[in-house]
Amino acid sequence: MPGFFIKRVYEPPEPEDGARVLVDRLWPRGLKKEDAAIDLWARHLAPSHELRRWFGHRPERWAEFRSRFREELMSPEAREQLEALEALVGKIRITLLYAARDEAMNNAQALREFLRERQ
Repeated sequence: MPGFFIKRVYEPPEPEDGARVLVDRLWPRGLKKEDAAIDLWARHLAPSHELRRWFGHRPERWAEFRSRFREELMSPEAREQLEALEALVGKIRITLLYAARDEAMNNAQALREFLRERQ
């Protein structure tokens, strides 16, 4: 099934993941690269260190985080990686991988929302 799906990077890879795209700026702690089965590490599709620290996974900052993150996704580097991902839509399933513990409020959720709006 084509589209954008989300999975925590620490979960084991599965064939139905399709293209596995890590959308964190830092490599996940304690994870060996060979165990991650990453097809693409899209660092520019992750929030800046400053924005990530500001957010701090505080629920009251979620809406503002998403707004600021969208602005960062307009950088030339991010737009290049966005276009590469969007070129795969309809051809293969894309699984956005993240390391955060919070499954509801994380950068992969915000990115998927942004990507779906662009389709």
